[in-house]
Amino acid sequence: MDLDTKEPHRAQYERSDVTAVPACGVIAEAMLAFVLADALLEKTGGDSMDEVRRNLEGFLAAQRSF
Repeated sequence: MDLDTKEPHRAQYERSDVTAVPACGVIAEAMLAFVLADALLEKTGGDSMDEVRRNLEGFLAAQRSF
């Protein structure tokens, strides 16, 4: 209803998503990538990617020897 003229007025239709599940999947993937990267850096350490790679290769070589 138009409040000024008191005439009936057609309501606007807006789409609203009733679930956030599809958006949560994208956010969960991104957060998993951050957590895995953080765990890798915590395990291997290093100030550069070359150092991280070297430390990771050393860690994997030590695991293979068991």
